[in-house]
This record gives sequence, C-alpha cells and structure tokens, in this order.
Amino acid sequence: MRDTNQTTEIPKAQTPEQLIDQAALAGLGHMTSGLSPIGLTLAVLDWSMHLAVAPGKRIALAEAYGQLLADTMQRAARGISGVEVEDGAGHSKTPARRDPRFSGDAWNQFPFQFWADTFSAVEDWWASATRGVPGVSPHHEAVVSFAVRQWLDMWSPSNSPFANPAVGQQTLREGGANLVRGAQIWLEDAERIAGGKLPTGAEAFKVGETVAATPGKVIFRNHLIELIQYAPAGETVHAEPILIVPAWIMKYYVLDLSPHNSLIKFLVDQGFTVFCISWRNVSAEDRDLSLEDYRRLGVMAALDTISAVVPDRPVHAAGYCLGGTLLSIAAAAMGETGDDRLASVTLLAAQTDFTEPGDLQLFIDDSQVALLEALMGQSGTLDSSQMAGAFQLLKSNDLIWSHMIHDYLMGERSQMIDLMAWNADATRMPFQMHSDYLRKLFLRNDLASGRYVVDGNPIALQNIRVPVFAVGTERDHIAPWKSVYKIHYLADTGVTFVLTNGGHNAGIVNEPGHANRHFRLLTKARNDICLSADEWFSAAKVKDGSWWPVWTDWLAAHASPERVSPPAMGCEAKGISPLAAAPGTYVLQR
Repeated sequence: MRDTNQTTEIPKAQTPEQLIDQAALAGLGHMTSGLSPIGLTLAVLDWSMHLAVAPGKRIALAEAYGQLLADTMQRAARGISGVEVEDGAGHSKTPARRDPRFSGDAWNQFPFQFWADTFSAVEDWWASATRGVPGVSPHHEAVVSFAVRQWLDMWSPSNSPFANPAVGQQTLREGGANLVRGAQIWLEDAERIAGGKLPTGAEAFKVGETVAATPGKVIFRNHLIELIQYAPAGETVHAEPILIVPAWIMKYYVLDLSPHNSLIKFLVDQGFTVFCISWRNVSAEDRDLSLEDYRRLGVMAALDTISAVVPDRPVHAAGYCLGGTLLSIAAAAMGETGDDRLASVTLLAAQTDFTEPGDLQLFIDDSQVALLEALMGQSGTLDSSQMAGAFQLLKSNDLIWSHMIHDYLMGERSQMIDLMAWNADATRMPFQMHSDYLRKLFLRNDLASGRYVVDGNPIALQNIRVPVFAVGTERDHIAPWKSVYKIHYLADTGVTFVLTNGGHNAGIVNEPGHANRHFRLLTKARNDICLSADEWFSAAKVKDGSWWPVWTDWLAAHASPERVSPPAMGCEAKGISPLAAAPGTYVLQR
C-alpha cells in the first residue's frame, strides 16, 4: 500500500553522479517504452515469494488446476461426440461465459466453443492465482494480475485468424482477400505512425472548420494559454459567465467537437457567455513549467481577464479531467484568501482524492515515476504517445485487440469519428508539471490531505464553499466514478452528483438526442448526511437522456434570474481586445 505520508521530493539532477543515474534510467526507459521493469519485477517477486510460503493457497490452486484439466478433457469429449456432459447434480459443465469477445452463435459450435470455454477457464484460474495470496501488497497484486491478463489476452482465440469463426468465415467467403486488405491497412497505419501523421480519416475533421468551430475570439494570450470568448447566440444572456478549464493532456476541443455534440455550443445556445482555456502545446523549452504555473498562468489569468470583460459578476467555473483537479486547487486557494469570484464549481470526470485512482495506478509507483522523470529530464516533456499507450493497455480488448480483428483480420477499415480524430491530436506535458502531478497528487495525495501548497500556504478543499456540480462516468478507467465521488467527503458545501453512462470521454460528450443515454442524480445539501458511493448509487434513480440540460438548469438556478445584454468581445478600456478568431493558434500546434 502506498504511504501517503511520505515526504519524498522531486529529485533534482545536480551532481554528476545524479546525472549518470538519470541517464541510466532514461536508457532503460527507452528500451521498455517508458515502463519500469524494476517495478514489475518487484511486484512479481512479492507475489511469487509470498505464494511460495502459502501452502494452503498452492493446494487450492493445484486442486483447481486438476479440475480445469478434467473439465477440459470432458469439453473435448463432448465436442467430438456431440454429447452434453453433466456434473453430479445434472447441470451442464459448460462454464458461463460473459466475455463479449466470444459472443455470437458460431462460438457455440465445436471446436470454437471448446477453445473459448478453455480460454475462459484458464483466465479464471490465473485470476485466482494472482489474487488473494496472503502478504502481497495490494498494488503489487494488481500489477501482477494486470500483467498476466495482458499476456493471456495475446493468446485469446478471438485474436487468431484460425480460431476466430467470424474471421474464418470471412476468409472463406472472400478467398483470403480480407487478409490482403488487412495487411494493406496495417502497412498504411504503420507508415503513418512512423511518419508522425494522423490516422487515416482524421483529415476530414479540420480544427476550426468541422470541429472546434463554435464562433468566438481569442481575447487573451500568455505563454501558457489562449482564452477564447464565444459569440452570443441571442440578444440577451445569463448574467454570470462560464469558464471552462479543459485538461492539457489533450486539446480543449473535446468540449467543442462537431456542432451537434459540442458542449460549448450547447451552453452558448442556452444563453450563457462562455469562455474556454486553450492550452499551449508545450515544448522542451517549457520543461520548468510547474503545476503552480498552470494554476497561476491558466485558471487565475483567465479569471482576471473575465473579471475585466464581465465586471462585478461571479463566474461559473467548470473543469474537465486534469483541468477539474487544477480548478479545485484554484477554488480551494481562493476560498483560503477570501477571493469570491466563483459562483459555482463543476468537476467533469475530475479527481480530488487519489487514494483510489483506478487502474491507472498500475503505472504509478515510485519506480515508475523515477523512470518517467529520467525520460522527461532528457526531452523536457512527456509525449502523449507514452500516456496513450498506458490508456490503451487499460482497455486493451476494446482499444487494441478488437481494432486488430476488425481492421487487420476482417479487412474493414474502422470509420473515423470526431472523438477518435480528437484523441489522435496529441499534446505534450512539461517535465516539472508532470512530476508535480505524479508525486504531489498521485503518490502523496497532498490535495486531499491538506498538504498541497499554494503561495507558501497549504490549502484545504474544505474551503470550497460555493455549490459543486460533479459528474462521474460509469466506465471511466482514468477517473473512476467512485474516486470522483469523493468530493463529497472533502468540500464543505452542497454537492450535486451525476453518474452518467459511457466512459471518460464519451460520458462527458453526451449531447441531448443521443440514443441509449441515461444518468443518475442526487443533491447533497451542505448539512445533509453524506452517503457512501454505494449508498448513493442505490438511492439515485436512473433517468433517460443527457445530463447536459440538467446541468444548465442547475447553473441557472445558482445564478441571477435576470438576463442582460451580451458583453463585448474583450474590454478595450483595459487593453483586452480580440487577437484572433477562435479556435486560435495554440490548438493548431503540433
């Protein structure tokens, strides 16, 4: 278990000996694609050594393995003879399969059923073998289980052109033409990756034309951000403006995709004056930009500008993912000093407590962070391809293997959509900021523990006293909803929490009219008792549709009832004037 009370500081390479150590670590990182083999080795040693002194666990595994072999032979006999084999109670010995990789009638025919059932049984055995070994740390147990699962997934019968019935049928129908097309698709993808080009089809989504096309102007620019003010949709607007703080791990326009699913356009159409930060795509010269710089040059600079454009009006601030974490830091610091410029805080798939950050913690421990720091120390930045690789591994069946089967084995090019094109529009993160984030938030959990320092003083999330609207998504593998929910335990204010279906991105890009959308919602007033996440889930009723209209209604309810004339674009009197048309220049940086 991680020690959240540790005081490890970010290592500074000052002496020749430290420089040598960092160079050695960086060399190791280049060979392992940025993953720490030392961390994995320590996890395997922890698991295997404790298993070696757990005879009861080994006996149970041996018995389970013997049963697995017996069941496998029976399944083979059943498949060859066509006779159903039952256990002593008269039940079929066919294991229950819920794996979507083996859905379809063809997987119920021999030999495909035999292969799928045997593979599922082997997966279950390894899941038991890597879990519940007495004495293994929870982190090492999760790492070993994850690594074994990744290794097994490579050998899934669904990934083989000979064992996957759908691929086999397609190959017979086309005389192998699908495999030829798949090889061509693979070559094209490989060439694009090697050349640093966007995936096939992404060129159809042009920033500023088909995506990120909501009209507006860049009214402020510093070294780190451009602030976009969007043009009003009507003759009057709500009195209080909205500031959107996106994550800088990807570009801001996930919140301004195509016109039909742009959250920013939706807000503008509902009569809000919307401002959005567009982060600079940093380079090696920005290596020393810290998380505090992102707060100061990002959120606070944007608020200063908005206060000049819309004076004497509090701001509804909304942060997405890492932008939401940064916004919570800024809001807590503002509460500490009596800065009352916020009307509300909205956190979209954003964590404030990192004790249970989900599967992403598999890649975050001291060994891994040291390796990443060594790599970033050489380049000055962390390239998004390294983060993207980790995210893909977390959902390898959806993001790697299903893509391989569909494109390379079936020979059918996956259709590009706006969300996929945005996801391929990569960014970089500066060395110092990412070290701050990993060490202070992930490893030490300083923010939730009251140890995070702003302007020389530790801040407390309890000092956020404005209303909070928080959104979690059911299938979020980056910011699990129960982790996002912890804002209830930390902020001394009313919290309205929404749990929507979808994942980290698709759950937020959740426009009205989208089929098969639903959400749960409950509001906790400041003096109400606080429910646990499981209690909340039982109490919150499912509602069909998008959560977007619910949020705009909530914003309107926490604002002045009056409507006012739209503010001017910028404020000439204070030297704030339009610099460029939206989406600006920073979003175009590669």
